[in-house]
Amino acid sequence: MNPVAFSRNAAVAVITLDSPPVNALGAAVRAGLVEAIGRANADEAVSAIVIAAAGKAFIAGADISEFGKPPVPPFLPDVLDTIERSPKPVVAAIQGVALGGGLEVALACHARVALPSAQLGLPEIKLGLIPGAGGTQRLPRLIGAAKAFPMMLSGDPIPAGRGLEWGLLDEVVSSDLLATAIRVAEGLAGEGRRPVTSAAVDKLTEADRAAFEVQAKDALRKAGEMPNVPALVEAVRNVFLLPFEEGLAAERKLFLALVDDPRSKALRHVFFAEREIAKVPGIGPEVKPRPIASAAVIGAGTMGGGIAMCFANAGIPVTLIETAQAPLDNGVNRIAAIYDISVQRGSLTPEARAARLALIKPVVGLAGAAGADIVVEAAFEEMGVKQQIFGELDKVTKPGAILASNTSYLDVPTIAAATKRPQDVLGMHFFSPANVMKLLEVVRPKGVADDAIATAVALGRKLGKVPVVVGNGFGFVGNRMLEQRTRAAERLLVAGALPYEVDQALVDFGFKMGPFAMADLAGNDIGWRSRKARGLKAPVADAICEAGWFGQKTGRGYYLYPQGARAGQRCPEVEALIQRISAEQGVTRRAFSQAEILARLLDPMVNEGARILEEGIAARPGDIDVVWINGYNWPAWRGGPMYWADGVGLDVIAKRLEAQAAESGDKALEPAPLLKRLAAEGKGFASFGAAAG
Repeated sequence: MNPVAFSRNAAVAVITLDSPPVNALGAAVRAGLVEAIGRANADEAVSAIVIAAAGKAFIAGADISEFGKPPVPPFLPDVLDTIERSPKPVVAAIQGVALGGGLEVALACHARVALPSAQLGLPEIKLGLIPGAGGTQRLPRLIGAAKAFPMMLSGDPIPAGRGLEWGLLDEVVSSDLLATAIRVAEGLAGEGRRPVTSAAVDKLTEADRAAFEVQAKDALRKAGEMPNVPALVEAVRNVFLLPFEEGLAAERKLFLALVDDPRSKALRHVFFAEREIAKVPGIGPEVKPRPIASAAVIGAGTMGGGIAMCFANAGIPVTLIETAQAPLDNGVNRIAAIYDISVQRGSLTPEARAARLALIKPVVGLAGAAGADIVVEAAFEEMGVKQQIFGELDKVTKPGAILASNTSYLDVPTIAAATKRPQDVLGMHFFSPANVMKLLEVVRPKGVADDAIATAVALGRKLGKVPVVVGNGFGFVGNRMLEQRTRAAERLLVAGALPYEVDQALVDFGFKMGPFAMADLAGNDIGWRSRKARGLKAPVADAICEAGWFGQKTGRGYYLYPQGARAGQRCPEVEALIQRISAEQGVTRRAFSQAEILARLLDPMVNEGARILEEGIAARPGDIDVVWINGYNWPAWRGGPMYWADGVGLDVIAKRLEAQAAESGDKALEPAPLLKRLAAEGKGFASFGAAAG
């Protein structure tokens, strides 16, 4: 079936794309567009052309099935050149989304009309790329670089109304889209001239360039190793420096270089991994989420307050519950102060601040959760406390309400056992600060209802999170792997490394901070209490805590923080303490290269990731990567720990782990069965597939 249909409406040729589900720009669609434009221009009875689309989308972008395969002509830049050079005016009729190559098709047309529901965007930055078919050259010429650059830098779509305001669209109509497009096309034909987007440079003023350069400087400062950001800056800057055709050629060169850049490939892996997490094993589209019109959060501390803000920010009324008035007042005041900072920064209006605070209802006592559709418990990380809360919630909440625990480590079925409704109990593990961090681990214990999981996932997206469904098990995915890195960091200190060397290795790898700076920031006493509760020892970390050095809040931890400084300084006392512990354990200290430090930190994480996959705690290696990128600051341009491991080679990692296990006598460092098998077969984690449990 031809995905491109050709018809006539009087003197206007109507080219209709019909390639379900989203009219992606596959080879057949590209070829059909070229053929149809040629046919219209060869027909003397045709004076103008409209490109329309069947279904809910105009064009949602490239055909992802073609990614990684040799390109098939006609190439998209050639298709767009055919449209733009058409001697007869071409008008795009946009319904639904016009994304990526879809918006580039519309930009090559001579006018654009859309429904109010249309969404317009160039999301290539999220794939480690830049627009590669003229988007960086046509969009700034149409709306100005100072509007076009942020739109491409974020990759987020804009609504039709804003597109009209900016001049991206010529008209927005609530009905009769095709009829309007035909009218506009007839008007252009009647004018006897063909407006050319590439020649419309009136928006490229000196003021526009100055505003763009400010944006570009800020973007480059924040880009780090992201290769697509400097490429985007260069491409947009060329709008001011080069003629249109030369700008197009330069854009294409930058685009093709990014296609082959390993960092860009890692970013594409992340993009597709984040798409895959929406597919929850065993839960099909027939399972519908429960409606969530109101929520309750138990605990008004830092975490509970942040979770309450998530609901308020999404427009969902939320009851914030505490055991007494004083901690409740403190929690509400903390929330108000955070919103005040947003107002001061200009990211929130005073009216929006007031509206969000009005959605948060502070209440003393669990009875306040009675009417909520979902309750999120954010109390102390102690099983007895959580069981007591859930037992009471079981009595006061309505049937069908979802009861979620924000636990970081604890067994969710044990929590659920305090209720008579285990089918409604699950984990929703937010990350601190909850109103900022993107990751949400949705913990799926045995016995929970499928629609409860579907609800938590849908709600997570509504809250602006990246929800990853994980199985039940100590530490779930992220914290379970983090514990292995924490143990590895402790071993490195005893063996001969110093805190600043370990931290610097991870910072140079791409993390914002290393494990010891992170421990000082969070408070070393948190991990200390957890170890004591579980009967675990960490000689260096325990000694630091026994000395009362809990980190930034006490002015010293692994580092010194004089006069409230946020950046730590090397601490001679801590370094002497570490050397003394090594001597007490009979360890001859030695120097470690940065490569050795990285291997000793990251290989045990990968090994634990292999066990997590084998146990079905994570459904896919990409799920683990998404967890670590969105919750633990793994650099996205390195693709996540499992993707990174495939790049290193699982055989290399297995051998390194065997050597570590032999040296330390720690059998936990021996390669996991899955890692060992894949290494022996010469495969990577990318070859693995499993169902979540």
